[in-house]
Amino acid sequence: MNLSFVAREVWEGVRGNFSMVLSIVLVTFVSLSFVSVAALLQVQIGNLKSYWFDKAQIAIYLCNDFESELICPSGAITQTEQIAVAGQLKSSALVPYIDTYYFESQDEAYQRLLDGGGELTAAQYLNPDQLNATYWVSLADPEKAALVVEAFESQPGVAAVADQRSYFDPIIGLLNGATLAAGSIATVMLFSAALLTTTTIRLSAFSRRREIGIMRLVGASSASIQLPFILEGLIAALLGGGLAIGLNLFIVENYLTDSLATELAFANFVSATDVLAVAPYVLGLGAILAVLASGISTFRHLRT
Repeated sequence: MNLSFVAREVWEGVRGNFSMVLSIVLVTFVSLSFVSVAALLQVQIGNLKSYWFDKAQIAIYLCNDFESELICPSGAITQTEQIAVAGQLKSSALVPYIDTYYFESQDEAYQRLLDGGGELTAAQYLNPDQLNATYWVSLADPEKAALVVEAFESQPGVAAVADQRSYFDPIIGLLNGATLAAGSIATVMLFSAALLTTTTIRLSAFSRRREIGIMRLVGASSASIQLPFILEGLIAALLGGGLAIGLNLFIVENYLTDSLATELAFANFVSATDVLAVAPYVLGLGAILAVLASGISTFRHLRT
């Protein structure tokens, strides 16, 4: 196969259908941008879970004199009830699920509120007795949090049991919804890109039908005839994919890494490394669609 001939044919096809090829690049750019955004949102969810879920604790809030009778009908927790709660934490049934735990008294909770709140005005109207003494529990396996929560929910002297992971459920739900939206748009746009590629390559093949006929007469193989057209679609798709990856890198570097990441230091956002990690899959998807669309559009000209 003469590579210079293939390169010349590809150039002629691109030059002769420049506006259509440019359309493929732009549509592919938009569609693969949504594909990469959907992938990065899932990476972000994974980062959030791996970073925060392991650190999330279960808080066992003990009854005090200010709790509602509906929550704590017996009033503040007694020493016997507190010993029972501590014993439950050490029980053989829960030991496999608990990594560490510690007790925070009402005075310690009040001091933490002052230290964390700075000039929090609400602290002026509180006193330690209004706060809950708490057992803070770190889990060996965060996925087993429900078992620990269930063990203390009906425990006498316990006002409430809170799994900190539940605070992230709305965020994860929002990210999953955004992923679904981006994926849906990407699907529609990829379908449009495939149709546009098929139409463009078909027009290119039709305009060169005489050359195709001559090549068939001189015994050229189907692969050598199809290759220039497939390369046209492939180059356009890879250019669009490259632009999509470049846009994501620009956004991540300038808006996440440099801006949000410095303001929200407690959150681990996706990085340029994550963008580059999903890049081969994004480019591969664009390449596969382009090759299939180009191959299908030229197949009919090889049969006639």
